[in-house]
Amino acid sequence: MATQAPNATPLPLLYNGLDALNSGQHGNMKLKKAYNLPQVGQTHAVPVTVEEFTIVQRHYPIIFSAGENPIPLALLGLNEGVNTFFDQDGRPTGKDTYVPAYLRRYPFLLAKLRPDSDELSLCFDPTAGAVAEDAEGAALFEGDQPTETTRNILAFCEQFETAGQRTQAFMEELVKSGLLMDGEVAIQPEGVEQPFLYRGFRMIDEEKLRDVRGDELRKMNQSGMLPAIYAHLFSLSQIREVFARQVQQGKGPAGAKLPETAEA
Repeated sequence: MATQAPNATPLPLLYNGLDALNSGQHGNMKLKKAYNLPQVGQTHAVPVTVEEFTIVQRHYPIIFSAGENPIPLALLGLNEGVNTFFDQDGRPTGKDTYVPAYLRRYPFLLAKLRPDSDELSLCFDPTAGAVAEDAEGAALFEGDQPTETTRNILAFCEQFETAGQRTQAFMEELVKSGLLMDGEVAIQPEGVEQPFLYRGFRMIDEEKLRDVRGDELRKMNQSGMLPAIYAHLFSLSQIREVFARQVQQGKGPAGAKLPETAEA
């Protein structure tokens, strides 16, 4: 979840470009009241921070990406390009849909403008269409000073950056603990002989978790790591619900009906 510098590749998920927000270039810009984000509607998983785990687990499955540097992800769909919680314009399909902080931050983020400096600047994705001079919405600058809208955006991005650093620390400890294993979920829909298998992610190995020494378990509890681990484990039951949503929305596997059983 580390922030990338403008024009660096690869850019973070959803971002197609980055401009540093400044009064010289964007002094007359406004933040649109509403705009479409079709790329969100085509995204099946988004990063989440460890601080969100307790609320995310009530809405989405939380899994960990594969690879050497795994990150936590909320599953919005079980297949590439399938999103069961946001429509084709990137808007939530239900009034109670929880919107992860990663999506609420977009199209803004904090990024390093120079690789030789640790200073972060507020940037935005100009391709998102959220900022424009002729927009009906809140101004981003008043003269050469940021407006309250811009200050609030900056504060949220700073909070997200801090949460991202805590998430990175959590993941480093999780990897070090050796509790991660390759994940596999089998869902057996009604009327289908063979279950549908979903792989390509990582999850907590419950057997290894049960064998953790008492002193290590106490450290994990005191650091807040243990509640996050259990939030992840509890969230896995949501995978069956996401599959059901795909079937209900006509985005499930051919011939699949609502699932009878799911194993993780």
